[in-house]
Amino acid sequence: MPETWSLLDDAHTLDGAEAAALVSAHVDDGRLTTYFHSDRGRLLSVVSNGVRAMVVLMDGEGDAGEHAVSPGAAGSSDGYVLETGQEDTYEDSDTIPLADAVAAVRSIIDDGEPPSGTSWSVDR
Repeated sequence: MPETWSLLDDAHTLDGAEAAALVSAHVDDGRLTTYFHSDRGRLLSVVSNGVRAMVVLMDGEGDAGEHAVSPGAAGSSDGYVLETGQEDTYEDSDTIPLADAVAAVRSIIDDGEPPSGTSWSVDR
């Protein structure tokens, strides 16, 4: 049976297109954090600053997981606002452009894995 995904506090199952649209809509509305969970216990988080995003995929609560990266990107960006109101700054090499983050969400939810050609850092 395929893995199913929904927003963290919602039981409504989403496909990749719906999840990608939600991330985009959240960012457009100034809600820069979106969390998903799967029926297998995996967690997917997206924290954006409107331009770039930190995308983290975890096998479950407590797992350090892995995150999408931009090898060779220089500098850092701020404006990553968590739901608690905390604003973080991340190295650009540890984030990806927002469009790539939306594509990664779609791929993970539809196919169970990030799109081919994307780079990930394992934090476990």
